[in-house]
Amino acid sequence: MGMGTSNFVIRWINFLTMLLAIAVAIFGVWMSTHHDGCRKSLTLPVLGLGGFIFLVSMIGFLGALKKNAILLWIYLILLCMILVAILVFTVLAFIITNNGSGHNVSGLRYKEYQLKDYSSWFLKQLNNTDNWKRLKSCLVKSEDCNNLAKQYKTLKQYKMAKLTPIEAGCCRPPSECGYPVVNASYYDLSFHPVSSNEDCKLYKNSRVVKCYNCDSCKAGVAQYMKTEWRVVAIFNLALFVVLSIIYFVGCCARRNAGQTRQSKV
Repeated sequence: MGMGTSNFVIRWINFLTMLLAIAVAIFGVWMSTHHDGCRKSLTLPVLGLGGFIFLVSMIGFLGALKKNAILLWIYLILLCMILVAILVFTVLAFIITNNGSGHNVSGLRYKEYQLKDYSSWFLKQLNNTDNWKRLKSCLVKSEDCNNLAKQYKTLKQYKMAKLTPIEAGCCRPPSECGYPVVNASYYDLSFHPVSSNEDCKLYKNSRVVKCYNCDSCKAGVAQYMKTEWRVVAIFNLALFVVLSIIYFVGCCARRNAGQTRQSKV
């Protein structure tokens, strides 16, 4: 790749990533204006990511603009660190999300989930008291369970619904409990549960209790996290390929900058 071409590509790529970094930082600031712990817990990582992307992009942009070999060396080292971090995270994400799947229940169009099916990492995170307290607060505030009654107005509609893993695990007792369904947000708990599952005793019709303390709810969250992590891992693979190409172009720009410096000497 020629000197002019590599420097031109590096300049424009990093200019665009600087704009992306600014957008990420603005999103982080927006998240910080929300008072619930769900969004606020992600504020610092998002702001940090935006700041790091901006810093790396600025170094690469200036290095290509000034044809400065030192700046381009720093840019390539930081970019290499990002590539290694993405690769490690992606591999770990696929390993962690390898276990766990739903169980079909007769008469239902959705699956139920069991916490024991998931990886030890998920178990450790979800069984941590502080972590679950924060996650449970987010679930209660999301109003997902309370909105089921509005979404499915008849018992027939509710029984034919395709609930999400969180709705199936957190908004209702496990099917094995045998509680009769009154409507989408209310079960007849006067019946003695036919299962010894501890979740049957933990479930309450109260909007702030539901099955948020149940293992089935933790399993639903684990399934949701597994799906999200898989999407992120696939995105990271694509990002790894793109950044690898950028790294190759950056190497060409650094080499050309070094040759230009030597020719001046």
